[in-house]
Amino acid sequence: MKIILKQTYNKLGNPGEVISVKDGFARNYLIPKGIAEIATKRNVEKLELELEKIAEKEAKTRSNLETLVGKLNKLTLKFELKAGDEGKLFGSVTAQMIADAIAEKGYEIDRKEIQISEAIKSEGSHFVEVRLNKGFTGKVKVKVKGS
Repeated sequence: MKIILKQTYNKLGNPGEVISVKDGFARNYLIPKGIAEIATKRNVEKLELELEKIAEKEAKTRSNLETLVGKLNKLTLKFELKAGDEGKLFGSVTAQMIADAIAEKGYEIDRKEIQISEAIKSEGSHFVEVRLNKGFTGKVKVKVKGS
């Protein structure tokens, strides 16, 4: 019997795949549990439409992420913090501070997406990596000035 998987199940496949299984397994287990449905002509057409919509939505998201990365790469954030001798800061620039500064510029970035390789505890220019989902990363320039 040919079925369409609604969710991933034990190495049978991923959601949306049309596979063949034994009739009893499909009728007695997969279909009643909601894991699969019978692959009729109507269901296959419905699946194809859903896959097209998902692909279109991913393309829009991907293009939005690409433009966001481009804007983040051009972005420079400036911070003024208290500093002691030799340009050492009293404290450091945190991911939350960077996320708030990016939000002020009009972009929504979660602080967990900001990767600070080394704590920013000195004056000068630093680069901070922003890892967005689906493998997109951008670099934001952070300028720190002591007061």
